[in-house]
Amino acid sequence: MTSSNRHFFVSLLLSRLADQMLLFLVPLVIYRLTGSVAWSGLAFFFETLPRFLAFPLCGQLCDRHRNDRLLRSSQRWRMATCIAAILGYLAAPHVAWLIGLSALVGVLSTQGVMAREMLLVQAFGATRYERLVSHAQLFDQVGTVLGPLVAAALLARLEWEAVVVVIALGFALSDFAVWRWQRGARPELPMPRSDSPNGYRALLIAGRHLRTSPALPASIGLAMAVNLLLGTLLATAPAIVTGVQNHGEIYYGVLQAGGALATILVLLFTARSLIPADRLGLLAYAAMALGGLMASVTAISPLYAIGFLLVIGFDKMFSVSIRSLRRRVIPSEDFGKTTGLVVMLNNFTQPLGGLLVSATAGFLATGSILLGVALVMVVTGVFILWCYRDHVLPSLGQC
Repeated sequence: MTSSNRHFFVSLLLSRLADQMLLFLVPLVIYRLTGSVAWSGLAFFFETLPRFLAFPLCGQLCDRHRNDRLLRSSQRWRMATCIAAILGYLAAPHVAWLIGLSALVGVLSTQGVMAREMLLVQAFGATRYERLVSHAQLFDQVGTVLGPLVAAALLARLEWEAVVVVIALGFALSDFAVWRWQRGARPELPMPRSDSPNGYRALLIAGRHLRTSPALPASIGLAMAVNLLLGTLLATAPAIVTGVQNHGEIYYGVLQAGGALATILVLLFTARSLIPADRLGLLAYAAMALGGLMASVTAISPLYAIGFLLVIGFDKMFSVSIRSLRRRVIPSEDFGKTTGLVVMLNNFTQPLGGLLVSATAGFLATGSILLGVALVMVVTGVFILWCYRDHVLPSLGQC
């Protein structure tokens, strides 16, 4: 990795770090200010829902504008939003400022994610794409892990308003790192198409690609099954570890740290592996399905822990495979709008996992819920690979 390209990935790390700090901070601060779980839950809802819904629109913008400029605008506006929210709260104290902050930063973060996805395709020439994505996932994961830890450490020493200012500084430093990358790498980006369709017409074009490329709906089906298992596992983990297994919070923290370490190790392997992307995807899917089956045996702590680590660790390898597939089968002129729609559909089932747990917890044991979801994942994988074997596997194999 050249020094100029390193600035691109450092920018990703800083942006993700600041974003995760804010995700951790806002519901916690709102609970401290109000003492209400309802307000805290509302804040979490407004943090996550806009991110989810904004993907198609942000993808359309990526087809119409230079993505390095979109990325920098995203980071600058996130910084400005943090400062404006603090000033607004100091002038008229109310938790609505924090809820608005989390909602707007969520949308701007989605724009940043989509712009980076496009730049990985457009700006790095002949560099092996799977290697690029693995490095991006690695820096992203480090920021995801460190964000809550840094935020918690700062909150122990500073007022929350000062921590939000630190978060704004993180977005500013991320923007500076992108500027350094632009100056050093001087990426040659394709000319954006200002006449590229948007709105309803863009969704129709994206939908057409889903209909005409069998690999895309197959990958969406597999990703939805993966995210359903992931959402269910994450939603049930605190209750299983601290309740069913009667471990303390320290053990749960160690298990979470182990999941982060497993992810980093798997990504390091993926970045250096010469195994074709389709084989990596199948390996990751099988490992996660096995992990889900193991985790369903909640009464046996070591078996559950191994299953938990398999699901968390191999999730990013599966993501690398899916992103590699999208790069190959989606035309470059429609990559943004189609990817935005695909990513939204891929992630639709993750919050449904939490809803499923909430709806069935009074009727089924937690282990039974995990077992059912893991079996759904196995059946879905077998069904999709059987139905699409003549289209998907040859397409996936063109590495």
